[in-house]
Amino acid sequence: MNFRIFGTALAAFGLLASSFSAQAADIPRPIYKGGVHPVVAYYNWTGFYVGINGGYGWGTSDWSAVPTANNKPSGWLVGGTIGYNYQVGSIVWGLEGDWDWSNVKDTVACAAGVNCTTENTWLATFRGRVGYAFDRWLPYITGGGAYGRVAARVDVPPAGFAASSSSNQLGWTVGVGLEYAFLSNWSAKIEYLYVDLGSFNTGPAPLVNNVNFKENIVRAGLNYKFSGPIFSRY
Repeated sequence: MNFRIFGTALAAFGLLASSFSAQAADIPRPIYKGGVHPVVAYYNWTGFYVGINGGYGWGTSDWSAVPTANNKPSGWLVGGTIGYNYQVGSIVWGLEGDWDWSNVKDTVACAAGVNCTTENTWLATFRGRVGYAFDRWLPYITGGGAYGRVAARVDVPPAGFAASSSSNQLGWTVGVGLEYAFLSNWSAKIEYLYVDLGSFNTGPAPLVNNVNFKENIVRAGLNYKFSGPIFSRY
């Protein structure tokens, strides 16, 4: 009797075990793939910005009626900057304007006892910029208009005679630069600009001359960006 009960229990246990095995075979198993790749955050250059800049300029100024007045003006510049950048992928499009106080000038002896001076007292530029962003690094090219005041002066020290003329000149500029975003909203840049302000007629005698002015500028700047997300993901 006991053997019959034991056999029946063993058969029931075997049937139950096979049922559980069949159900376990039907349970879906997770499919393991490679690890999740993190999304990299890149610096976003989009937004308005303001800044300061300063540097050194040197160039040439020729007087048409005084062949010996071949001035080579040089000196310092310092001023402010305002602009806007818009980033599409890695390409950064921008507009930038600046105004600088300038002390770029030179005086040469253009005749016996006569001195001729050319001076640029202030300079503004309004330019487009196109750059390619390497995250926080932004190399760029730039070009547009330039506007500045050029003055010409003749001095005859022994006679105490002096005459001068000046003009606000509209010209053009091109250049290259490199900018680096070292903090979330702060960036620093260095750039080179070539500026041509054309020439102007200094007026009646004794200053009947066409005086031209061309300049090379190397300057550094510090900018603060107001708007736009600090980072983008793409």
